[in-house]
Amino acid sequence: MAGGVVRGTLIASGVALVAGLGIGFASGEPVHEDDVIGARKLPADLCGRLGDISALLPKASSPVFAQTGTGEVRCRAVAEESGQQTFTAATVNVRITPYAGKLGGEGEPPFRPDQVARKAFDREKGVIMPGRPYPTRIDRFGRTGGEDWKVSVVVLRDDLVVQVDYEAHPVEPAKAEQAALVLADRAIWEAK
Repeated sequence: MAGGVVRGTLIASGVALVAGLGIGFASGEPVHEDDVIGARKLPADLCGRLGDISALLPKASSPVFAQTGTGEVRCRAVAEESGQQTFTAATVNVRITPYAGKLGGEGEPPFRPDQVARKAFDREKGVIMPGRPYPTRIDRFGRTGGEDWKVSVVVLRDDLVVQVDYEAHPVEPAKAEQAALVLADRAIWEAK
């Protein structure tokens, strides 16, 4: 009888040891804030690097991209209708967001910056454009008999998400779309 108790105790101890080692191996060391990768730094003159945007604005306007932000950079150019001699206006907004990593759940490894950026990209509205070098979403909204368009393009590359909102009238939808795509690609390139 004593042998059965000893044997049962040894088996129970062995199971507890294996389970304890398995749990300890799976959980590993706790994750600290220092383990999370920070966001990349963007150039201070990023909006200026995007190049000449005069083709996106009415001819009488002066194409100036105003830059705000240091972590997330926003570029904006506006040609108000009240400042034009003809019925024209345009607004160009570019937002370049580098994502940092993020803590996962308890005992989970942290999310990488590219994983966090992908989640942000997936939350954006618009349809996926096939045949593009990087995942791209586009959303189009037309008003005023097909001459007033707002096109939003969102592009993902690694840890960067670039959004371009281009609104103009009068403009052909295909040209507005192409202009927004070119500007988004240029922002991806210059933010590398």
